Amino acid sequence: MAKKWLKAATIRAARTTAQAAIGAIGAATVFSEVDWRVVGGTALLATIVSYLTSLAGLPEVTLDEDGGE
Repeated sequence: MAKKWLKAATIRAARTTAQAAIGAIGAATVFSEVDWRVVGGTALLATIVSYLTSLAGLPEVTLDEDGGE
C-alpha cells in the first residue's frame, strides 16, 4: 500500500508542480523578466501542498477487503 500511495502521490505532485511553475512563468510579461526564485518557491510550495493533500486520501489508491494492495 505504501509503495502504491507514494507512486500515486508523486505523480500527482509532479503534475501540480509543473502547473504551478508554468503559471508563475506565465505571469511574467517577458521571459527574461522571470523571477526564478519566485518560480522555484511557488513550485516547492505546490509540491508540499500536493503531498499534504494526498495524505487525506487518493482516489486511485484503495484497500482491498483484506487490507492488501
